[in-house]
Amino acid sequence: MASLWRAATGASLKADDYDGVEFWSNPERTGWLTKQGEYIKTWRRRWFVLKQGKLFWFKDSYVTRASKPRGVIPVGTCLTVKGAEDVLNKQFAFELSTNRETMYFIADSEKEKEEWINSIGRSIVQHSRSVTDSEVVDYDAKR
Repeated sequence: MASLWRAATGASLKADDYDGVEFWSNPERTGWLTKQGEYIKTWRRRWFVLKQGKLFWFKDSYVTRASKPRGVIPVGTCLTVKGAEDVLNKQFAFELSTNRETMYFIADSEKEKEEWINSIGRSIVQHSRSVTDSEVVDYDAKR
């Protein structure tokens, strides 16, 4: 499985990674956030789009069908989204974590931070992978 960072940084980003999500049309949430890079830990302001369980980001806010995301995070692979002011010692910070990695973001206000946490949290719940029927083991049937 590709790491969240590789998926998130767009290192191997292809149209298939969007799963047919039309990120340019009627997103669930959009807005500016500042995110920390994976390798060079600088902070960069990016335009984020949350739609159908994917969190995309772009260099600017003019997003069209022809726009190429700088990265995408499949939110269903994430476990938690929560405030991170105490971790980063930065106001309006929050983190998005999988079982292996954590990404940090900074919103422009407390209200924006809470709205992003709520929106991403709802998306995690809606798109997280649940157990399928084929994965359920019926021990009684094996006797």
